[in-house]
Amino acid sequence: MFEKKWYSILTFLVIAGFLAFGLSGVAVAQEDDTLRAGFIYVGPVGDYGYSKSHDVGREHVEEIYPWLETFYTENVPPSDVESTIDQFVNNRDADVVFTTSFGHMDPTISAAERYPDTIFFHCSGYKRAKNVGTYFSGLYQTYYLSGLMAGALTETDKLGYVGAVPTPEVKRHINAFAIGIHEVNPDATLHVRWLNAWVDPSGAKEATQALIEEGVDGFAYTEDSPSVLQTAEENGAFSFAHYNPMYRFAEEGAVSGQVSKWGAIYQDILYKVYYGVYTNENLNNVDYWWLLKEGAAALQAKPGMKINPEYEEALKSATMETDYFGEMNVYDLVMKRLEQMKADRVTFDPYVGPMEDRKGIQRLKEGEWATHDELWQIQWAHPIVKGPWPGEPKE
Repeated sequence: MFEKKWYSILTFLVIAGFLAFGLSGVAVAQEDDTLRAGFIYVGPVGDYGYSKSHDVGREHVEEIYPWLETFYTENVPPSDVESTIDQFVNNRDADVVFTTSFGHMDPTISAAERYPDTIFFHCSGYKRAKNVGTYFSGLYQTYYLSGLMAGALTETDKLGYVGAVPTPEVKRHINAFAIGIHEVNPDATLHVRWLNAWVDPSGAKEATQALIEEGVDGFAYTEDSPSVLQTAEENGAFSFAHYNPMYRFAEEGAVSGQVSKWGAIYQDILYKVYYGVYTNENLNNVDYWWLLKEGAAALQAKPGMKINPEYEEALKSATMETDYFGEMNVYDLVMKRLEQMKADRVTFDPYVGPMEDRKGIQRLKEGEWATHDELWQIQWAHPIVKGPWPGEPKE
């Protein structure tokens, strides 16, 4: 591990003060030590999706921390994770290694056992060790907001979702999108197609076209390219971007998007590693589950534009009766819900009961909020979801 010089009680108090008041605007002390952090991506950085969003976060922390050096390797399948970690630790003197795909989990744990002096953080997993923490930027809240808009904008009452791999994460996204749709438009249905791949632009295009032929006129998706957006726009349909702002790929068809802000998490983790808050001995219980409130997610068509102005009039003219706010147009409802979920004291979440799945099984009781573990492991499908659902529970 890199040598740290800040061990005095006075320094500890100063750092604690910085942490108490947040990291924004903190002037980081200049020191001789350099912290080296390596990032392992499952896909290409140029995919404009998941891996690109992580790399935007990497660039963010490298820019703000003068004591930080970063590097990355892209297109790393689970089978190559351990050998990549070997190179990071042995050849590049990595102090911290970030592995960014669910499939990287077991190789990360294995490598951590071989490199006990190195700090590891794994994204989207649930296995931890004394030198392995976990983290995740949750997007389900923003999918719900997109669902509100989709329910108001659809003219066919048929919406589509192109899913990458049927993991709990993607199912959580789909259900949140469905919850928003149903709240605004009880007659609408959500039709799902699976790609069984995280990066598959041609498959995403084919799935989008097939759903359009079935009458779908609006889309959300989880796939690491702008293919769904582009195909939807070419066919006169609207869509919502995923992971990164993708307005430039479909300026007429992109309504908004679910954007991960990994930089917020990387900023917090690396600051605490550098100043000794996190060590290779105390990460067993470190698990970041950061949402809108923590700034790890955003609703965004592009920076500075939450919703494409092309759709504002339609959303403002669509009114509905809400339980708590009375009659409200959908544009204002989206902004109100966004405000509630970003507040220091969160007063709304999409996953609040009563809620049943499409088999009629009650999943949440009246007023019950879904727990982290329930959301993390979700397998059931919302009642408006149509199509195959691998792993759907029988009871």
